[in-house]
Amino acid sequence: MRDFNYKNLLALKLPVRIYELIAGIYEYKGKQELYVANFSDVLDKMVEVAKVQSTKSSNAIEGISTNDSRLEELMNKKSRPRNRNEEEIYGYREVLDLIHENYEAIELTKNNILSLHNKLYSYSGENHKGKFKTIDNSIIEVDSFGEKRIRFQPVSAFETEASIDRMLAAYDEAVRAKIPPLLLIPTFVHDFLCIHPFSDGNGRMSRLLTLLLLYKNGFFVGKYISLEMLIENTKDLYYEALEASSGNWHKGKNDNLPFINYMLSILYKAYRECDERFKLIGEKSLTSAERVMKVFENSLEPLSKSDLILLCSDISQRTIERALKELKDGDLIQQIGKGRATKYIKA
Repeated sequence: MRDFNYKNLLALKLPVRIYELIAGIYEYKGKQELYVANFSDVLDKMVEVAKVQSTKSSNAIEGISTNDSRLEELMNKKSRPRNRNEEEIYGYREVLDLIHENYEAIELTKNNILSLHNKLYSYSGENHKGKFKTIDNSIIEVDSFGEKRIRFQPVSAFETEASIDRMLAAYDEAVRAKIPPLLLIPTFVHDFLCIHPFSDGNGRMSRLLTLLLLYKNGFFVGKYISLEMLIENTKDLYYEALEASSGNWHKGKNDNLPFINYMLSILYKAYRECDERFKLIGEKSLTSAERVMKVFENSLEPLSKSDLILLCSDISQRTIERALKELKDGDLIQQIGKGRATKYIKA
């Protein structure tokens, strides 16, 4: 049976890249705390946008989706779920809300993990909710031709609860030993995925636990920038890192660095994007058109109106539309495409 000893992380030979990521994350973290203290009144919309993106993306990674209009109704709680996909989307949003509002009180215990899983499925009739798996499961990969292969064989159902107990005990010991959280959290999440303790919902639970542990350690960027969306956008790299860190996992001889590097890259990117948005919020002296223009100056990709609404979350949609017209009339940006496919780029 696999042993868990997170103190071994102190013996890792970290590549320069990981040191750079950790240093960058802490630098952005300090700056973010200043922005939050000074501009707390305009951050609520960023939080709500990130929640919607997180709910959509974390479920989409698992092939669970609905159309945008239904997603908006569900997120604003203007409608009840109509099918299984919507039940699971609705449940994810509820767990996300719970973590956002109560992370300090949610200890990392077996009962709390089971409770969060139960809440994830609280709108469905699944009888596995809030319970560890009773049948062995496998992590299956399906290629573009529909061919299936077992990518990883998780812990057996018989060993699952004991493995979770040992993993949680090792985590608590690592916290007392002051193991760096940016090494500990990705390693713990990867171990959780290798145990694969539930019949369904393991991927979503892993991302919710990631947020919970980051918040409990003072890394709040996931409130303002959706980590789940960044993971969805790099899904192939996510699965590659998972697999690279899973070899010889059962023997305790796996390499944790690929998954640590991937998760720190996601966290760093989130902090960098958050910093760019906070800078725009802080530039109150600029006109709306000037602030929208700054977004174009920092982007190499064409941007849609929806993109700008997300990137300038404290500016209303109507004001952004006026700014786009002003910038277009002034030949500062040019339009690409028509109708719903309309995007703009710096001229």
